[in-house]
Amino acid sequence: MRIAVVGAGGVGGLVGGLLARAGTQIAFVARGEQLRAMQANGLRVDSATRGSFTVAGIEASEDPARLAPADAVLVAVKGWQVREVAPRLAPLLKPDGIALPLENGVESADDLARALGAERVAGGLCHMLSWIEAPGRIRHVGDQLRVTMGERAGGGSPRLEALAAELRRAQIDAEIAEDVTAATWEKFLFIEPLGSVGAVTRAPVGVVRGLPETRMLLVAAVEEIARLARSRGVKLAPDAVARALEVVDRLPADATASMQRDVQAGRASELHDQTGAVVRLGKESAMPAPVHAFLYAALLPQESAARRAAERRG
Repeated sequence: MRIAVVGAGGVGGLVGGLLARAGTQIAFVARGEQLRAMQANGLRVDSATRGSFTVAGIEASEDPARLAPADAVLVAVKGWQVREVAPRLAPLLKPDGIALPLENGVESADDLARALGAERVAGGLCHMLSWIEAPGRIRHVGDQLRVTMGERAGGGSPRLEALAAELRRAQIDAEIAEDVTAATWEKFLFIEPLGSVGAVTRAPVGVVRGLPETRMLLVAAVEEIARLARSRGVKLAPDAVARALEVVDRLPADATASMQRDVQAGRASELHDQTGAVVRLGKESAMPAPVHAFLYAALLPQESAARRAAERRG
């Protein structure tokens, strides 16, 4: 199986690196310092549970059209970047190939389907804590490393079974969900409040969950997303809120979400695609989201400044 990974950051670099180590034919769509470092020195992965290794001879390009078509395309970029890159991915997919989003939001599969066609896109999500430690170097912490996928109409398929087998061969836990839409929203239940509340408070999860006042804010954000999801017909499990909070409580005390890390570093973040998405989808569904309206408004000035700075840098 040939797999293309779009984005070589914490998720894409880790998943693609493990697949390459296992012998899967891998190509990366990457850019900037990360692309240059990978082309010059390969990709280094450091993981306490999957080992440390370097993959040399990386096949990578900034232009998807310069890479040979793949059986599967794993899209692991930021939420807003999915809309930017999706129209350029058609040449990267074989006629019977499949694209799988691995973003933190709930709209990426729809964005890909609009650009590539619904039949060429599955639903997907991932659970892992990893990031770019330096150009060409990925750090993975903890033992969680899971990719969940499913056909958007429900259940699995031979093409997803083949992809899951390839991931498992690379020491990546892979699951096929009967209802991948519900699974995507159930991840969103904890990752979005973790990022939004963490970004507003500038505190790691141990502090956020340990102070009664900030824990109350976190719980309110989780409950608000659950109400929104159910109003949109998503079949969340009855105990979805409790299980989301259990996930938060099991995280290392110093853990932070990627959106929080981007906000604190002054980088453009997924604010519009996570916090803003709750506000926007709430308006569409006539389901007010006052907690997220507050979080979004509080973070918007810094986000706007970060995006203006990025535009000036070109």
